[in-house]
Amino acid sequence: MSGTLEEIIAQRTKEYRQAAGLSATVLARRAGLSKAMLSKIENAQTSCSLTTLARLAEGLEIPVTALFRGVDVESEAVFTPAGHGAEIVRRGTRIGHRYQLLGALRGVHRRLEPVLVTLTESSEVFPLFQHPGTECLYMLEGVMVYGHGMSSYTLTPGDCLQFDGAGPHGPQRLIELPIRFLSVTAWPG
Repeated sequence: MSGTLEEIIAQRTKEYRQAAGLSATVLARRAGLSKAMLSKIENAQTSCSLTTLARLAEGLEIPVTALFRGVDVESEAVFTPAGHGAEIVRRGTRIGHRYQLLGALRGVHRRLEPVLVTLTESSEVFPLFQHPGTECLYMLEGVMVYGHGMSSYTLTPGDCLQFDGAGPHGPQRLIELPIRFLSVTAWPG
């Protein structure tokens, strides 16, 4: 929805009042406003103070934030069509190991990093990764043994492993190739 803030508050106020089955007179009384002031609010003819907004919300028995629903807010979204994730090179990238970034927000919204990992060739030595945050692996295809700290887990399709990224972790043995899994890292802070 677009419009001025006053128009959005006007529309939300009227919608909530009507949904509650309240007349303008009853809502004005409940909110401690004059009927004329409520009419100005519902017709977007005045700006509301925080006190007035709080009184309206209380009279309607809704959270004050409900009066702002529909305000256009810039927010970031990342869409990655199937097969088009950015190839990333990281420690451990080698022939037969593909890391595909499925999306990443920037700045303060960088909280999750989803990566599709595909392993098509066996390797003798696997690197151990360590990083801040929490990681979650979801197996899509194949079978592997994955280590975290002193523990080992045999992962098959449908299995999920969540762990603290600060602990040393990584594949220990590739049992059935190809192996594909989704790795989602939740960064701290």
